[in-house]
Amino acid sequence: IVLFPTNGVGFGHFTRLLAIAEQIRMESTKPLDIVFFTTMPTLHILADAGFPCYHLPGRYRYDSMEANVWNSLCEEMLHLIFSLHRPKAFIFDGAYPYRGMLNAIKSYPDDMLKVWLRKGSIKKSSKPIPVDSIGNFHAIIRPGDSAEVEFNEELSHNIPLVKTNPIIYNILGKILKHNLKSRLGIPESAIVCYVQLGAGKINDIDSELKITLDILSEYNELYVVIGESLIGERVYFEGERVRVLRDYPNSKYFKEFDFAIMAGGYNTYHEVIESQLPAISYPNLNTGRDDQLARVTKAKDNGCMIVLKNRSKNKIAIAIERIMDEEVRKLMSHRCGALRRSNGSKQVSNWILEQLKNS
Repeated sequence: IVLFPTNGVGFGHFTRLLAIAEQIRMESTKPLDIVFFTTMPTLHILADAGFPCYHLPGRYRYDSMEANVWNSLCEEMLHLIFSLHRPKAFIFDGAYPYRGMLNAIKSYPDDMLKVWLRKGSIKKSSKPIPVDSIGNFHAIIRPGDSAEVEFNEELSHNIPLVKTNPIIYNILGKILKHNLKSRLGIPESAIVCYVQLGAGKINDIDSELKITLDILSEYNELYVVIGESLIGERVYFEGERVRVLRDYPNSKYFKEFDFAIMAGGYNTYHEVIESQLPAISYPNLNTGRDDQLARVTKAKDNGCMIVLKNRSKNKIAIAIERIMDEEVRKLMSHRCGALRRSNGSKQVSNWILEQLKNS
């Protein structure tokens, strides 16, 4: 099986396919090779997990490279991978299908199962996909989301549609006693807040991140752990009660936090719900296709997340004051339980293995 996660602004595509790959390996009763081809630079994660990987940097990594040149590279590399590994299945996870990838899978025999995994909560205003793209796949997998997911594009192309629960990395199955407080030099008695907003400069006095950190610093019993992405810029901040966590996935530590302040991305949102971690969400309204507001509103309506659509210093301060109440956090954590669902990676794994059973 060849898996192709693209490189978005975060780890969403990569993490979903890694979750599925590990589940397939666990469920398969026959010898099975799983190979990654990706534009993500975090190849050490795949190496640690025992998956061979081929890497092609995204086009934005090259100066002035034309789209047709990059797509030619993509097509040629996939042809080589298909020729070498002769896969029975190809799974793509990305918002937009590359022309080079479409050319490569189009020319490969139909005895290779071709699947596109498309995340839910796609904005209605987002750029339409190429009209001939969906027809190159045998099936579309749509992982569930908290918000209602529409399937108009898939249904209009008469392509088999596989609907699953939200797909997340099996964080609870990987949680050990990390002793994060001891590791980061935080007193055992402290309240700990995890912050990952995905945008903003710490030293920009007008940024939401700086405003948030300043308000949090007013609580003497509170320590802040800033989540730093492995593919983002390094974070530098001098603060007696501020720490930086650069790991993957950071969600494996969620059980050790008292609450989180986060954006509304697919992975972090569902990991927060799975871990029953009370949270304040600043949904990003400027994403190209991902409808973060629709996603987090479901949790808000369920009473397990505070959502700030329009942020101001006063609104942020009021939200933080509310979540600092231990009884409020306990209630929010309890209400997260109503939104938890079984992991969709197992559903996808079972479906793929069933398709390959007679191949």
